[in-house]
Amino acid sequence: MKISSMFESGKCGFSLEIFPPKREYSIDTMYDMLDSLGDLRPDFISVTYGAGGSSATRATAFLAGEIRSRCNIEPLMHLTCVSQTREEMEETLSGLSAYGIENILALRGDVPEGGERKYDFLHASDLAKFVSEHGFNVSGACYPEGHVESPDLVTDTLNLKYKIENGVSHLISQLFFNNSDFYHFLDRVRLAGIDVPIEAGIM
Repeated sequence: MKISSMFESGKCGFSLEIFPPKREYSIDTMYDMLDSLGDLRPDFISVTYGAGGSSATRATAFLAGEIRSRCNIEPLMHLTCVSQTREEMEETLSGLSAYGIENILALRGDVPEGGERKYDFLHASDLAKFVSEHGFNVSGACYPEGHVESPDLVTDTLNLKYKIENGVSHLISQLFFNNSDFYHFLDRVRLAGIDVPIEAGIM
C-alpha cells in the first residue's frame, strides 16, 4: 500500500521509526519489540538505514519485511545513496522487491567512516527519481528550519519542490524545536505549490 494514500481520508497519520538491532542483540529482542510496537497499531513503521553497505541494506530490508509479515503493518524503508553506484542501486532495489518492500524513504545520507563517496547520485532528489522509475512509492525528508547545507530558506524550498517533481509523494520532517518553525514551513511550502502530505517528526 502506498503510504501517501494513507492520508487521503484526512485523518491524522501516526507512524513510528525504529532501527535494526545491533549484532550483539538476540533476534528474539527484535521480535519482542515488533510485537510491542504492533500493539500500538501505527499507520506505518519506518526502518532507519545505518552505515555498513550491503549488510546494512540486508538488515534494514529484513526488518522491514518482518514488520509487514509479523505485524501486518506497512513498512517504510530508509535508503541512502551516497555510497552506491547506479549498478549497485539496481541490485539493491531488486532485493527489496523480493522482500515485498513498496515504500522507500529516499535519502542522500552521509559517507560512513572508512567508506567511499560515490557520485552517481548527488542528492536525494536523484535517488527519488531513480527509485520512483523502478515502481516504488517514494517518501522524502524535509527540514522546517532549513537544510544545514542550504544557503537560505528560499533555496531550500526550491530544492524541496524539485524533490517532489522527481517522484516524492510524502514528506517526513526533521526534528524541530519550535512548533512555529514547522507552521511557518508549512505556509512556505504550500505557497510554493507543494501539496503532498507532510508529517511532523517528533521524538
